Amino acid sequence: MAILHKIKAYLYNNFLTKDNPNDFIARTVSEQSLNVKQICESAVSRGGADVNPAAMEHATELFLKEMAYQMCDGYSINTGYFTAGTQIRGVFDSPLETFNSEKHTILFQFNQGEKLRAEIPNIEINILGVADTSSSIFQVTDVKSGTVNNLLTPGKNLKISGNKIKIAGDNSANGIFFVNITTNERSSVDTRDLVINNPSELIVIIPALNVGSYTLEVITQYAVGSLLKEPRTAIFDKTLSVT
Repeated sequence: MAILHKIKAYLYNNFLTKDNPNDFIARTVSEQSLNVKQICESAVSRGGADVNPAAMEHATELFLKEMAYQMCDGYSINTGYFTAGTQIRGVFDSPLETFNSEKHTILFQFNQGEKLRAEIPNIEINILGVADTSSSIFQVTDVKSGTVNNLLTPGKNLKISGNKIKIAGDNSANGIFFVNITTNERSSVDTRDLVINNPSELIVIIPALNVGSYTLEVITQYAVGSLLKEPRTAIFDKTLSVT
């Protein structure tokens, strides 16, 4: 089968397993985050779609809005490219206990479908070597929802796993920041809300963020055995959302 797609990836030390201290994990290099408009424009310019990009975007937005509405009524979705459904997280202590938003969470779960899975043999992976891991974020877990690299729950704990991410040094630029992708507004974590501050793990209380999409930044002078003269920044390459 012909190779139609190429994905670039770097290797990173695997700090999430302890059985082999010398193993690596691969993380894809995200070329760009595409929105609905950009995908529709590409479908016409590259894919030869016989419809106006604006009309396709409008129809797609209508489809996604209706899909979300139906999922909120408990329907599962199967587009062929992905499946989706509604889940409830949290423990019910008795058969008579009702849903409590302080204790239980509603999640929308998406998984790859058969049509998307069928494209995997068409992908070539290009490993670019071992990445510069002077400071990097590997994984983010929203403790309230239990989701990984996805949601943010303001006022609740966020677990950040990485390498050399401990907040250290007296430079005023140091800290943990959530950057709104739309407005570029930066919201910092109060130093009193830094619960755990280790080189490979941070646990923080998420600030009062508005609904939207965010990029996570960790800025620190930490280095093994010393402090850097100037801060360095680790930017997480996944988009996090407050819904």
